[in-house]
Amino acid sequence: MTAWIETLAGETLLFNLLGKACYAAPDREWLDALVKDDIFAESPFGDAQPDTKAGLSLLRAWSRANHDGISDVALETLQVEYTRLFIGPGPVVAPPWESVYFSEERLLFQRETFQVRAWYARFERTVPNLHREPDDHIGLELSFVAHLAELALQAIQAHEQEGFQEALEAQRCFLGEHLLKWGPGWCSRVEAISGSEFYRGLALLTRGALSELSEQLAVQIPVQPGA
Repeated sequence: MTAWIETLAGETLLFNLLGKACYAAPDREWLDALVKDDIFAESPFGDAQPDTKAGLSLLRAWSRANHDGISDVALETLQVEYTRLFIGPGPVVAPPWESVYFSEERLLFQRETFQVRAWYARFERTVPNLHREPDDHIGLELSFVAHLAELALQAIQAHEQEGFQEALEAQRCFLGEHLLKWGPGWCSRVEAISGSEFYRGLALLTRGALSELSEQLAVQIPVQPGA
């Protein structure tokens, strides 16, 4: 189980980071910590994936450009880009909600939203703004994968083989039913549309992490929907 401990620990760290980065608008304190702690020097999970390497390269370049701290201009630029990509006003260019990609009308709070909510509830998770925001936000789904990885890690440490297998199987099913059906395509969209090294790097790093999970858990990445 030693290899699994290392893998799951790295997965938990990376997916929690990606979930926060995709879910919340950037703030100065968090960005400064990323640079100060040299977070993008390497990846704790999926470091051999080409997308991971490409993403880290962009994020290291961004870190070097901000090594003296995040300026007001740099902070505002990232916040404006986050809003443009994921919130609006106007058409959202990279919708971060799963249901949009499977609805002809590009609607929120569709079947996928409630399916994802049921997954969260099964493992005692709820979204921060239940009933006021869709549960199938990319950041929340990434964080949920981190939660499942942490449960698997805890089961190993407690010598609970059944719990370990249950957490792994939950990952496989959730990825196959939800995140892998649209997440890689979302990453490609952000990479293509964003003019920011930071968000292009995060998109590549996320796609690399999803590719690594697909290989490790033997869950195929299907053809991605458009939006």
